[in-house]
Amino acid sequence: MNTTLYFLRSSEQKIVTDMLHYSMRLDEVNKRLSDIPKLSIYEEFYGFTSKDLGLYILVDNQIAGAAWIRRLNADHGTNGYIDDNTPILNIAVLPEHRRRGFGSQMLEQLSIEAGALYDQISVSVLKDSSVLSFYEKHGFMRHDNTVLEQSFIDGKDVITLVKKLQKAAVIRPTDGYDPRRWMD
Repeated sequence: MNTTLYFLRSSEQKIVTDMLHYSMRLDEVNKRLSDIPKLSIYEEFYGFTSKDLGLYILVDNQIAGAAWIRRLNADHGTNGYIDDNTPILNIAVLPEHRRRGFGSQMLEQLSIEAGALYDQISVSVLKDSSVLSFYEKHGFMRHDNTVLEQSFIDGKDVITLVKKLQKAAVIRPTDGYDPRRWMD
């Protein structure tokens, strides 16, 4: 099995749109994206601003999942919102690829990349979901000011989790480049 992570680009918005179906559990509640127009805030014009950062994973040259963050504001009225400087995480792994570590792989890499830009990220999860332990394992904690909200997907109780990120300097392949040593 060959796996590779790639950064999401604006030209790959279809990946975000397709994966949003799974990150929002629409497959579990038998709904489509068009049934809940409010979900468009997570995918519309993805990658066209610096508010977006994400990646996807290929398994044997097939998309198996994606993870992305997007800064939203209070006017969006979305679950998981903390403040204008804390992006909200969406993560999805296709059902046939779950429980194989791909979600962890994507979340760990995305946390590193997001640490160069943000202090923290947030996510909204079902209050009684088994996925809660996944996020806790990756350093997410219940947000101090969390009030019980209802999911706009199916009305179930959701809570907001937040992860403090390690500040990391952005290191580019060209950093320290010396053109006199290009043959070494």
